[in-house]
Amino acid sequence: MREPWLESGRLLDAIERELRALDLWEAVPPAPAALESGQPFCYDTLEANQWLQWVFLPRMRALIAAGAPLPTTCHVAEYLEEFYRESGLPVVGLIRAVRAIDQLLSAPRLA
Repeated sequence: MREPWLESGRLLDAIERELRALDLWEAVPPAPAALESGQPFCYDTLEANQWLQWVFLPRMRALIAAGAPLPTTCHVAEYLEEFYRESGLPVVGLIRAVRAIDQLLSAPRLA
């Protein structure tokens, strides 16, 4: 099965650029315990931007670097829309980039 590694990598870079442009990129990682949450998106221990930076991006980049199979479903944009709904932040570009990776990974793939 052919994986969309190249396009996924481009979209991950776009997500990072958007986080940086919004000044949501952090220099210091959260405490290790915050990353060990059993909740979806670590919503009980991390902000959405922290989860993207410290969990989602590294895991996806590790899969790409290893040539490992990528997830076959991804639904992160809906979470971000809800998280940032009343924030007042201009997150349209961030959500657009995340929605693009959601669609890419969730699309049927040819064997």
